[in-house]
Amino acid sequence: MKMEIESKWVVLMAIAVLMLRYILKNVNWWLYESKLGKKQYSLPPGDMGWPFIGNMWSFLRAFKSRDPDSFMSSIVSRYGRSGIYKAFMFGNPSVIVTTPEACKRVLTDDTKFEPGWPRSTIELMGKKSFVSIEYEEHKRLRRLTSSSINGMEALSLYLTYIEENVISSLEKWSNMGEIEFLTQMRKLTFKIIMHIFISSESEHVMEALEREYTQLNHGVRAMQINIPGFAYHKAFKARKKLLAIFQSIVDERREQRKTFVPKKAKDMMDALIDVEDDKGRKLSDEEIIDIMLMYLNAGHESSGHITMWATYFLQKHLEYLQKAKAEQEEIIKKRPPTQKGLTLKEIRQMEFLYKVIDETLRVITFSLVVFREAKSDVNINGYIIPKGWKVLVWFRSVHLDPEIYPDPMQFNPNRWNKEHKAGEFLPFGAGTRLCPGNDLAKMEIAVFLHHFIMNYQLEQVNPECRVRYLPHPRPMDNFLARIRKCSPTST
Repeated sequence: MKMEIESKWVVLMAIAVLMLRYILKNVNWWLYESKLGKKQYSLPPGDMGWPFIGNMWSFLRAFKSRDPDSFMSSIVSRYGRSGIYKAFMFGNPSVIVTTPEACKRVLTDDTKFEPGWPRSTIELMGKKSFVSIEYEEHKRLRRLTSSSINGMEALSLYLTYIEENVISSLEKWSNMGEIEFLTQMRKLTFKIIMHIFISSESEHVMEALEREYTQLNHGVRAMQINIPGFAYHKAFKARKKLLAIFQSIVDERREQRKTFVPKKAKDMMDALIDVEDDKGRKLSDEEIIDIMLMYLNAGHESSGHITMWATYFLQKHLEYLQKAKAEQEEIIKKRPPTQKGLTLKEIRQMEFLYKVIDETLRVITFSLVVFREAKSDVNINGYIIPKGWKVLVWFRSVHLDPEIYPDPMQFNPNRWNKEHKAGEFLPFGAGTRLCPGNDLAKMEIAVFLHHFIMNYQLEQVNPECRVRYLPHPRPMDNFLARIRKCSPTST
């Protein structure tokens, strides 16, 4: 009798567990899909996951492993190669797009899609930054600010400054023994962007800002958990410190303007303080600070990481290093004897080096995803993306698609000997929100690689060091290495 009762309890418990699992697995369906009526049957294939958490645990598990792409490959294996999938990501019902055509459509169709970054990103980057402002305001501020970092005149102004700092940094690093190469690269690119945006070379200010930006970036794509110990909490504290530093800079500039107003903006800070709309409205301190915070972050983080990886790939693949060096030697050979440094004309002649940069951008895919939101119901490939749902443009799936790039994990600059279709290469996004600093970033990288290739060698201390993929791909030891000067004939 006792055994029969125990058996019944076991059965009842099993049924209860199954029912609870069923309920939990369908909470997100009840909250989001059931409200769509018949449209729910036209949603892309996929799984909304557990309540509130959705697919985030599997995403984080994959990106904290050695195989970040297992997240998307598991979805593809379950639901086929439709190129578009429903999910619950970063606290929102979402659709992930993974094909060049769909990615291009989402990024370029401003009538159907607007920025849809997670609340955590908006809170950390600022409500007045480019990640959240509306189309017309973005268009106006982009037109103003991009003139300071793109175009022939701007690039020519910065080239000498960039080259001088690259040369002095490499010389210093070669005498330091073991260094964290990534950390030093980020400091270099941060110094450059600080000069461009706020004309500052104060070591104290730069170190304080760069330190806080490191914490900020760790929380940009983290779950919005504002509890001590979590990445978002640390990032939010870093934002507060950054705001205080920027506010002091803005206050100082405004104080200076009481006695002297420059006829021409000397940097981005001046331009933002001076600009006014058709009605004479000037930007508030909050608007100026959020824009500056975003630009300074984007302007050093990606170029520092990509330069590190490009240097690593060249050192690892001697045939490409030798080819790149031969190209640089040929450029120098044609120089007039009176010329001291690089020119924009020479940089435009670095065809193979730019293929190295593009291949690095593809393999690393610094930003794995960008976020949009559907402004109305949108049909893509026969599937409905409902109004208000987030759309995740999954760059990694495009850049590492073996049908587009055979043997995609293999570093091969020669694959850029042919043109690629629109949407197949998206390191800086696309459309009206294309990264405005892409030309400056690539020029920075090219200048560094030119001088490194010609004069230095790099030895990685921990060649087997694991790679961390969040928030961006980087070695866990920040690329501990030694940099040595080499003779002119060395490779």
